[in-house]
Amino acid sequence: MSGTNLQKNLHLLWRAGFGPSLSELGTLEQSSQKNLVNKLFRNSENTPARPDLANDEVKRMYNNASEQLSVMNNRNVARGNQTATDDEQQRDMDRRKIARQSRENIKDLNLFWLDQMTKNNDQLREKISLFWHGHFAANSGNILHQELLLDAIRKNALGNFKDLLRAVSKSGSMLNYLNNNQNRKNRPNENFAREVMELFTMGRGNYTEKDIKEAARAFTGWGTKPNGEFVFRKQQHDDRPKTFLGETGNFDGDDILDILLKQKQTAKYITEKIYRFYVNDFTDHKRVDQLASQFYQSGYNIKSFLQNIFESDWFYDEKNIGNRIKSPVELIIGIRRTLDLQIENQTVQLLLQRLLGQLLFYPPNVAGWPGGLAWIDSSSLMLRLQIPGMIIDSGELKLAPKDDDDQMMGMKDSRIQQIRTKNKKGKVGQTINAFVNWQPYVSGFEKIKRDLLLSRITARIIIPAVGERTLVSDQFIDSSDRVSFIKTSTIQLMSTPEYQLC
Repeated sequence: MSGTNLQKNLHLLWRAGFGPSLSELGTLEQSSQKNLVNKLFRNSENTPARPDLANDEVKRMYNNASEQLSVMNNRNVARGNQTATDDEQQRDMDRRKIARQSRENIKDLNLFWLDQMTKNNDQLREKISLFWHGHFAANSGNILHQELLLDAIRKNALGNFKDLLRAVSKSGSMLNYLNNNQNRKNRPNENFAREVMELFTMGRGNYTEKDIKEAARAFTGWGTKPNGEFVFRKQQHDDRPKTFLGETGNFDGDDILDILLKQKQTAKYITEKIYRFYVNDFTDHKRVDQLASQFYQSGYNIKSFLQNIFESDWFYDEKNIGNRIKSPVELIIGIRRTLDLQIENQTVQLLLQRLLGQLLFYPPNVAGWPGGLAWIDSSSLMLRLQIPGMIIDSGELKLAPKDDDDQMMGMKDSRIQQIRTKNKKGKVGQTINAFVNWQPYVSGFEKIKRDLLLSRITARIIIPAVGERTLVSDQFIDSSDRVSFIKTSTIQLMSTPEYQLC
């Protein structure tokens, strides 16, 4: 059984982007998939500007850190141990101050990117950037590092995987997160080399421990300055011959990446991950092999790879529609786009991300977020079902993020403490102050007869096929007038388990 044209278009917009915007909802029944795909690619042609959220003090101190440290070290040698102790104390104070401010700026970067994903037309670029953000997962408290990594991802997201891999591998976030600044000649650190193969290119089991050791030697000398600028420290590089994946030579890090890209297994590994992200958690291995071969033959052209998916008939097969659990970020952005939702206290979105398990720029580990069924447990599902109602009714979040969570992002500091003191019962509570301009949404249903309203609203909000089933009870819908009926029906549908799927 084939889905309706509306269902296929919703499927495309939720998978390739973050769902339809309010302005798109009314035209989806008539639009063709071909025209929508062309529009998606056309709207994502322009390269986004680098985000710039770090304040001037943070920029100045990170940019001058290396020079200042060198000057202080020279003074310490000349002036003795007591002065060295005093200078070290001052540096510790400066570092703590920078770290606090940097965390605040990363919160700003989080909210900035949420807005880009919500409001911009380049939905295709932002969605694949979210995928790469999880694939190249790095946790850094340095705002300049995070800005550079996000910039590298967004600029190369639809380009060539070779360029993307190289840019990310030389980013301050990745090199510091995976300890390559400590990777030196005669004292190699294997962490970066191992993860480049296991998580970024070939996948586990397609290389040997000897390959890891040889690759680590090749990456010696790769590092970054405090401001995230890549630097090759020649004196720390092991320039002796290495043998890696059957090839021998005086390899450096760039050579290792080139050899990895020559492996067809790299194309297959990336293809399978993208397939699970865009198509289905259950891999069709024959389809993946076909896509991987095309990806490899194209020289890792990401744009043409995605076109092969979205322009294919099988992408719109019933088995691939409405079977994927929305990530927390997709859920939040999708509601905002459909309802043209304006959130006054933007930082509440940080708390929502943490409670739901996907805080941008703070992946749980280098493997990123597992996705799929891992997004749902008993507590997160209940919160997901309550969010639409809380948004509309200015509801209060009364859940506390786990204190042992390694994604604290500074959220355990003053903001959370202030919330605690305001709540008499001692629970965390933060009101979602939001505004919905209902008029344009409601007007999209003005030509639909009253007895058909609920089925039409359902068709635009719910992706999985529900047939003639009624997902919401009349007792939760305000039928006093047409406008109230549309509003309450929409919110109730967004509060169903079916809305968690796309």
